[in-house]
Amino acid sequence: MKEILASYQSLQQKNNQDYLHYKKRYKLIGGIRLLVILLFFYLLYSFIVNDTKADLYFAAIALIVFLVFVKVSGRISFKRKLSKTLVTINADELSYLNKDSIPFEDGSEYIEAKHPYSFDLDFFGKHSLFQNMNRTATYIGKERLAFRLKSILKKDEILENQNAIKELSERVEFRQYTYALAKISNDNKALYNDLLSWLKSSISKQSRIGKLFSIISPIVLVVLFVIYFSGGSILYRSLGITLFFINLSVLASHLKAIRNELINDSKIDEILKNYSLIIQSIENERFSSPKLIKLQASLRNETIEASKQIKHLSSLFSQLDSLQNLVGALLMNGIALYHLHVFRSLMKWKQDHSDLVVEWLGVIAEFEVLGSFANFSFNNPDFCFPEVNEEGKIAFTDIGHPLIDAKSRVDNTVDFSKEKFIILTGSNMSGKSTFLRSLGVNMVLASIGSPICASKATITPSMVWVSMRLSDSLEDNESYFFAEVKRLKEIMIHTEEGPSFILLDEILRGTNSDDKRLGTVEVIKKLISKNAVGAIATHDLEVCLTTEEYPEKLTNKCFEVEIVDNELHFDYRLREGICKNKSATFLMEKMGVI
Repeated sequence: MKEILASYQSLQQKNNQDYLHYKKRYKLIGGIRLLVILLFFYLLYSFIVNDTKADLYFAAIALIVFLVFVKVSGRISFKRKLSKTLVTINADELSYLNKDSIPFEDGSEYIEAKHPYSFDLDFFGKHSLFQNMNRTATYIGKERLAFRLKSILKKDEILENQNAIKELSERVEFRQYTYALAKISNDNKALYNDLLSWLKSSISKQSRIGKLFSIISPIVLVVLFVIYFSGGSILYRSLGITLFFINLSVLASHLKAIRNELINDSKIDEILKNYSLIIQSIENERFSSPKLIKLQASLRNETIEASKQIKHLSSLFSQLDSLQNLVGALLMNGIALYHLHVFRSLMKWKQDHSDLVVEWLGVIAEFEVLGSFANFSFNNPDFCFPEVNEEGKIAFTDIGHPLIDAKSRVDNTVDFSKEKFIILTGSNMSGKSTFLRSLGVNMVLASIGSPICASKATITPSMVWVSMRLSDSLEDNESYFFAEVKRLKEIMIHTEEGPSFILLDEILRGTNSDDKRLGTVEVIKKLISKNAVGAIATHDLEVCLTTEEYPEKLTNKCFEVEIVDNELHFDYRLREGICKNKSATFLMEKMGVI
């Protein structure tokens, strides 16, 4: 852990030096810009007073120099913002690893009470798995990460993800650079949906006469004014002014169509530009893992580079948005029908590339997801990447919950290769539920290609089903017991569709003890008849006798509690057999309840 903290501290220091450097340069250029623009106004004033052409020429040069410095200043401002964001990223990682805070979005909007496992295993919400792993900053990236955590992959996809995550885990600066670009984009759901709507909208077409006019008119206008200033009659000036207003009326006739193409967010051009920079960084990187190479290849072919096309789209939106500048728009369109040409270029871009944008943004999202898992791997170098098989083998060596600190976490070893189902007993607080959650969380992570909290593991990709946290539903007008029976029915149906990993915690609590015992035993029998793998926790020791009927499929394991110096002592170690010690009566006597 010290090495990891040191690497983040080193990166934070380097990024902070860059930030201070760009901050200093930005101030310096800002001062130069001020002096140049003051010089421009002085020369312009001198020309008006003294009618000296040299002053006018030098004023023009000063204005050009000022505009150049404005552009340079913009670039430095962006680098300053980027380096500051990188400082924040490393500060967040240090804060997270030092247990000061979890400064990442928690994905509460993805909580789904009826999902097979995510609700029971706390995948979303405060202090959730999502919040601990999430290093996405775009809306689509966050959506993709939530989707990935809610779905199980096949063997080949798992292995592809493992290789990609291993490679990215070593490329800290590349991951942080793309993460920083995504963070400063500040995109959101509304903007993403607006962009999708724009891509799917119909293409406004301009008539051939209109196209021809927009090309010929500016040329004619320039010719008329050149002739007039070269000594031509006032008629040329009149014709030029008339054509100027005709151009404006032509633009006005297209104004509604142009405004319909403007996306509501005024910063769409900046966000698209940042997208293009993320894509460019992916295009320029050299990868070795098949999945990353495949993703990279989808961004470019012989004729198209996604980064250049997205950058061009950004530029077109920026140019079209300048229509909001009334004075500039009147001059540019009266003389050259500028926005009509931009509008036509935008429509051409939409026609040629709109079908590819969703795929390009999907690549950004996939890199954010893989980057999140890679960051998780980098922060936990002791975690392992499981072997993947299709023979039904599932085993974990030193498995623990990935969100429990290593200093306090107790790891256990469990093997489902022989007996496929565990009946787990133990008193309250002995560790049964934590163990079930550890199994569930790691099984899901293993089945999507992520490293897991174990020293060694092998898994068969399986759908995970959990019944641990059900409640009465006023909305659906159903009791806890009925909700649990519905979940069990759903589990039984889905075990027939393929390999299943089932985790049940004290089921059928809404009925009497005899009915509960009988129902629990029948559920276990049904599950093993369907070759399901997993575990069930129970307080009813008679349920454990079921293993005598099915010794080849069932096994008893337990967590024990000891009374040491008149205090309860839990070691959270998984043992063979049935729990023998009890703690409830002792605890109630100690607390004065009885």
